[in-house]
Amino acid sequence: MSESKPGPWEWEEPHWRRIVGRARAGRSLAPASWPGGARCAVSLSFDADHETIPLRDSDESPMRISQGQYGARQGVPRIRALLARHGVKASFFYPAVSALLHPQEVRAVADEGHEIGIHSWIHEANTQLPPGVERDLTFRAADTLEKLTGRRPVGIRTASWDFSVDTMSIIQELGLLYDSSLMADDDPYELEVQGEPTGIVELPPEWIRDDAVYFNMLRFSALRPYTPPSAVEEIFRAEFEGALAEGGLFLLTMHPHVIGHRSRIALLDRLVTLMKGTPGVWFGTHEEVARWCAIQAGLTPRA
Repeated sequence: MSESKPGPWEWEEPHWRRIVGRARAGRSLAPASWPGGARCAVSLSFDADHETIPLRDSDESPMRISQGQYGARQGVPRIRALLARHGVKASFFYPAVSALLHPQEVRAVADEGHEIGIHSWIHEANTQLPPGVERDLTFRAADTLEKLTGRRPVGIRTASWDFSVDTMSIIQELGLLYDSSLMADDDPYELEVQGEPTGIVELPPEWIRDDAVYFNMLRFSALRPYTPPSAVEEIFRAEFEGALAEGGLFLLTMHPHVIGHRSRIALLDRLVTLMKGTPGVWFGTHEEVARWCAIQAGLTPRA
């Protein structure tokens, strides 16, 4: 009979310190000011998951797949039109399978000056993958996006913002400029591994600043966290106003199949109108934000 693994209360100090140190917030990279002397930075991002959520779950239901396809058919066109109308560039994170299903969309988004970032292969849960598989899928995803757009991605957002024990080393091996998956701060910071600076910029997201948690529902679940668009708009506006007051970063994460509906795209339009009309606000892609923070901190951008 094999011995059971020790419980966390039985871990030796070096063990729990090693766990905590795998990918940890180091020094703040919040700049004294943003480009043009702006007080606050706004960076909009869209995780274009499309059909990959049901595919990841081995769900072959045409209904579930159609919900993802809505993001490509209606969500992305509405988002692109809104961004063009306001003259704003954003960051789009594509699972490779999503990009392969919609190559013309990816090329059009890139051609309009928006950033394309890595977002897994098929929105897989990286913590559940066998050793070595996560690395292979992440490199294949980067290669796929480069082939479709003609430019190698410089940033990553892991699927579901999750990190395995191998994720950090994969990001380092890829030579990426930034990650946008971890949540140790409101503003950018440098990632450390076991106390050593990596030169990688972390652009922290947060579930509070994510549309999916307010609008998603599972039809066979009793948990249906639907929130009225007006309430979500109020939360997002409060987060922006807080970033403005502190001179920080307002990073918003959205999904075309979620925010792209008629009643929800309207709240984004009003929010962008408010932010564009506020003095001292600079809009940048995640890449632009990361590069600015790195350079201001004296780092040599990795990509």
